[in-house]
Parts: sequence; C-alpha cells; structure tokens
Amino acid sequence: MSLTHIVLFVAGLVGLIYGARYLINGASRLATSFGIPPLVVGLTIVAFGTSAPELAAALQASFTGRPALALGNVIGSNIFNVLFVLGAAAIIAPIAVHSQVVKRDVPIMIGISLLMWVLALDNMFGRFDGILFVSLLFAYLVYVFRTTEEKDVLLPEGAEIPSDSSSDSSSRDDAKADRTSSTRMKNAGLVIVGLAMLTVGSRWLVDSSVEFARALGVSELIIGLTVIAIGTSLPEIATSVLASMRGKGDIAVGNVVGSNLFNILSVIGATATVSPHGIAVPNEALSFDLPIMIGVIVMTLPIFYTGLRISRLEGSLFLGYYVLYTVGLFLIARKSDDLDIYAAVMLWFVIPLTVLTLGFFYVRALLARYRERTT
Repeated sequence: MSLTHIVLFVAGLVGLIYGARYLINGASRLATSFGIPPLVVGLTIVAFGTSAPELAAALQASFTGRPALALGNVIGSNIFNVLFVLGAAAIIAPIAVHSQVVKRDVPIMIGISLLMWVLALDNMFGRFDGILFVSLLFAYLVYVFRTTEEKDVLLPEGAEIPSDSSSDSSSRDDAKADRTSSTRMKNAGLVIVGLAMLTVGSRWLVDSSVEFARALGVSELIIGLTVIAIGTSLPEIATSVLASMRGKGDIAVGNVVGSNLFNILSVIGATATVSPHGIAVPNEALSFDLPIMIGVIVMTLPIFYTGLRISRLEGSLFLGYYVLYTVGLFLIARKSDDLDIYAAVMLWFVIPLTVLTLGFFYVRALLARYRERTT
C-alpha cells in the first residue's frame, strides 16, 4: 500500500463529496430556472444528490467486478448513519423527532430493509430485484410528494434551492437572473463538473480501496463496510452534526432516514439493474451484516417513539453499538479465536439488555401517553 494509493483515496473522497454538492446546486438551480417548483426539486434532485457518492462508488465497483464493495458500501453506510451519525448528533444535543417521520418514514425504512434481506436470501440481487427497488423508489417519491409540505423539505449542508417567491423585488430579481442563458450555462457547467468529479472520484476511491484490502489482508466486503461506507457518509455526518449544533435535530433524523432509504432503493436498485452480473451477496453479509443493519434500523422505532426524541443516553447507546460492531468486523477479518466469546457476549448479554432497556422506555412512554389522554 503506497503513498500514491492513500492520496488517491483521499482525492476520491473529496471528488465524491464536492461532486455531489456541485451536482445538487447546479441541477436544482437549473430546474427552478425552468419553472420546476422547489418542493419537487428538493424531493428529487437533492434527494438523489445526497446519495450520489454511494451510487457512484457502487456503480464503479460493480462494473469493475467488485460487487462486494458496492454491497458493503450500502450496508455499512446505513449502519453508520444510524449508530454513529445519529449517536454523535444526539450527544451534542438531544434530538427532537418529527411525528411524521415516526409514523411515515421509519416504518417504510424498516419494511424496505426487510425486503432487501428477503431478496438477498438467494445470494444475489438480480436485474428484477433492481427494477423492483427503482419502482419502489418512484412510488415512495410520489407518496412523499403528496404528503410533504414545502417547509418540511430537508436540505443537506451546502445544498441550495432558490425560492420561487415573488413577494419582494430581490426575489423577482433573483428569479429573473436564474432564467438568463448565461446563468443556465453556468449551472449546466456545475452539473457537468459534478458528474465528472463523481466519476473520477469513484474510480480512485474503488481502486485505492482494493489496494487497501490487499495490503491489510481483509476482504473487499470489510473495506466496503468500513472505509468506503464512512467516507461516502461524510456529507451525512456534516449535515446532521451541524444541524444538531444549530438546534435543528429534525433535519438530522430526516437526513439519516432519507439517506438510508435512498441507499437501498437507488444505489442497490440502479446498480443491480444496470450491472451485467448483478450484485452477489456473500454468506457472511447475509448471516452477519444484513441482520445487524435490520436490527439497528428496527431499534430506531421504539427510541424515536419514546417522547419523540433521542436523548444523550440513547445517542451514547448508538455510538457504543457502532464500536461493538466495528470490533466484530475486526475479529472476523482476523479470524480471531475470540470471535466465539464476542458472539456469546453479544447474544446473551448486550442484545437482551438492550431489548429490556428499550422495552422499559417504550412501555413507560405508552403509559405516559395513556395518562395524558385519560386526564
């Protein structure tokens, strides 16, 4: 593993992050200049753009014959988003959760995750699976569009959607400027630059990650679950942590839930649809990583429901679980003799204790709400 590969990896991450930002800003302003409502832009272009790093890396990995990287990227990103991103944001400041997210988006996220596990049981995401995911993505967008108000659209840090308001002269001047040919050419240029950076950045990221796997003697799945997953989730970290620091925790939750949904439906869906050989699902992912992803996502529902907030204690629980998950990956990669001890501790102590704790808080929240209704 040479210095060149380290430089390429860092440059690839920078290309993915800034490429996604240029793509979002250029495409959103270009769309609004043609009269497309900001709400539609926020629910489509911005939503796709936030998953652009994962999608670019997954497509590059799949086309170069490394589907384990693509799968590991999605699973690892979803686990990282919930445990690390939400955990860190909640430790900074307790996060209020919008009731609409709990009632609408979280159950959908759980259902899509379970569907992903069912479709993976044959060790392959084929073209039919990909088309199904993409179809569900469009159905979800239509549903969200009909049930979301303009003020509820959540933007990632750095994303800009110009307002279509014409209530004052400055808004009218901005709208008129956005419709000039020179401005449209500039925004089109941003889209082209963003796509180019995503393409080049994903190639550098995947190639350098393969070298990391070879040098460290671990599987490409492990690299996808850790290094690539964390790298492509950097926009979610920045958005959620900054949102929490500014007292806008609902943006942090909405960002994570939306990112997880798009990772499965768009990244797995698009990659499995266009990949000539589909996405192979290794047995270790089917027996370890996918069940953990589903368990982590299911765990969010009672936590979100208890008072519609994530406390600092619950955020610490999330971070602790991510540390335990990373330790498990490390033991698996080394084929350590301590793996059996780790599994026994998780199965007979950590998981039951977590279930009991969450169950206690969930029942207490139900009783509190019942008392409020009766009084």
